[in-house]
Amino acid sequence: MSVITETAPVSNPARWMGRILSGLVILFLMIDGAIKLVPWPVVTETMDPMGYGSSDALMRGLGAITIVCTVLYAIPPTSILGAILLTGYLGGAIASHVRIDSPLFTHTLFGLYLGLMLWGGLWLRDKNLRSVIPFRH
Repeated sequence: MSVITETAPVSNPARWMGRILSGLVILFLMIDGAIKLVPWPVVTETMDPMGYGSSDALMRGLGAITIVCTVLYAIPPTSILGAILLTGYLGGAIASHVRIDSPLFTHTLFGLYLGLMLWGGLWLRDKNLRSVIPFRH
């Protein structure tokens, strides 16, 4: 027995709010990835206290991963794949901050905030995702 769930069409205000949230996430992550590609000493030095060492190669690798996943998120046909990959990436960042006992609300949970914006923006603008994750009144 199959159940068909009807989803309401995405309203223009919801679509635009989704685009704005997604755009902010994309902008932030592209800048984050780009500064890791350079990599500036201030960026590599932040990885040392986290236990990863201050490796330029590691920074470039993380920057490339961030940019590739963000581009996948920005392209509508691959946006859900990009969101899944970015969720894993942000989860790793959260775990790293938990490990070194970073401040909870400003550092540790920043990946959660970004992830909520990422998925919220996608949910607001994508009717297909609304059918997979429906919210009922």
